[in-house]
Amino acid sequence: MDMRSKARTLPGPVSDPSKLPKWNYDGSSTGQAPGEDSEVILYPQAIFKDPFRRGNNILVMCDAYTPAGEPIPTNKRHAAAKVFSHPDVVAEVPWYGIEQEYTLLQKEVNWPVGWPIGGFPGPQGPYYCGVGADKSFGRDIVDSHYKACLYAGINISGINGEVMPGQWEFQVGPAIGISAADEIWVARYILERITEIAGVVVSFDPKPIPGDWNGAGAHCNYSTKSMREDGGYEIIKKAIDKLGLRHKEHIAAYGEGNERRLTGHHETADINTFLWGVANRGASIRVGRDTEKDGKGYFEDRRPASNMDPYIVTSMIAETTILWNP
Repeated sequence: MDMRSKARTLPGPVSDPSKLPKWNYDGSSTGQAPGEDSEVILYPQAIFKDPFRRGNNILVMCDAYTPAGEPIPTNKRHAAAKVFSHPDVVAEVPWYGIEQEYTLLQKEVNWPVGWPIGGFPGPQGPYYCGVGADKSFGRDIVDSHYKACLYAGINISGINGEVMPGQWEFQVGPAIGISAADEIWVARYILERITEIAGVVVSFDPKPIPGDWNGAGAHCNYSTKSMREDGGYEIIKKAIDKLGLRHKEHIAAYGEGNERRLTGHHETADINTFLWGVANRGASIRVGRDTEKDGKGYFEDRRPASNMDPYIVTSMIAETTILWNP
């Protein structure tokens, strides 16, 4: 979750990432390269409008390579791009809708906004989608982020207050293929920038407060062309079976500290159990009532943690459901 950025001046407006110059940074200062060979090369991959500087200014999502052109270990986009450019995956036009949960913390004490310092608010219940100064904390940040993402060209489809007070969610999608992950990363960056202005810390920890409080996830809604067409429900069930067979591999890649969140309580399935059901929020995979009724549609993988890498999660779901043959 360690996002970094820097700025440079270009001779004129650019709208195509391939027309942007490559750049570099000091990898020894980020723990990504040794001091004696410190250059890490930035490859521009996606362009968004800059909601902070506005005008012709842009935000550029880059991935990172060694001077020899090898992706550095933390570059998960490179492998994801290979999956998403596979002809079988391209033909299936995978759609993603990602629900990114996060918690706003008071900077000096690392305790959720709206919570009494050293104490707790009333129990969960009134806060989910709640309204009012005693139920909703940080809405100005959330709405600023919503507007900034719309301005940037991110396919942000909604926001809501979450079950734990001080916790919120935004949704990105439907987005096709790797663009879903690019958009989540840039939306996270914009959120970090806005909380920086507000003097608040954003946490993507999957269980920021131990005890009887909801954790934070990044539920991933997913469909392929075959799933969206007539008879798609059968394809969905086969895809879910495949995900069940690779449950351990997926869990290992779905975010750090997820075992603190996936307990079988607070709208989760136990981390060691793979379970799917229609409209069941205590399942690993939830299928919507509409999908069951229409015989086609999408499903929701509820396992990813809020700190997951969207490049890993989106490409892994596509790889397991489209390319992998058990």
